[in-house]
Amino acid sequence: MPDMIEVMIDSIRVHLMAPQRVVVLKQANADRYLTIWVGPYEAEAITVALQEVEMVRPLTHDLLKNIFTAFNARVKRVEIVKLQDEIFYGNIVAEAGGREIHIDSRPSDAIAIAVRAHVPILVHQSVMDEAAQVPDQDLPESAASQPREIAAPSPEEGSDRLSVFKDFIDKLDIEDLDNPDKSGGPSPKTDPPK
Repeated sequence: MPDMIEVMIDSIRVHLMAPQRVVVLKQANADRYLTIWVGPYEAEAITVALQEVEMVRPLTHDLLKNIFTAFNARVKRVEIVKLQDEIFYGNIVAEAGGREIHIDSRPSDAIAIAVRAHVPILVHQSVMDEAAQVPDQDLPESAASQPREIAAPSPEEGSDRLSVFKDFIDKLDIEDLDNPDKSGGPSPKTDPPK
């Protein structure tokens, strides 16, 4: 497994504009991150296991882990092995009867199993090279090393921006609101209801 890189779950994040969630995986020995979009149910299954919440009845991933145990199979690790057409492919690697079995899996399901079985999550080197991100990697060195200062607008600029509102307020004739002849409607103080 020299081409595999161990990662840990850094966080699970919510996309505010869509129902999807993002699982953020961090490389164990470097500052590289891999983000994988998952559905809300898979994200919840991972979160429940991470927080060690006890459920009254087994969830789907608990059931799968129980099936492995019932058949004397032991989950050894999970792998994210390929990225093709923006889709990640994974494996659950188990050992049963002295042989290693690779079970095709979505990475989200594999990660949910890994958390429950307390086994490593590995990502193929080619997937990390293609999709992993390093914080501030995209910034030029000069921009990343220099603190950015944002100048406050000068008083003239600030008053120019607010002049639109000042013009609007100046055009309002507040005194005409109480005068039925100018406002076009009845004045509640002088006109009785009909």
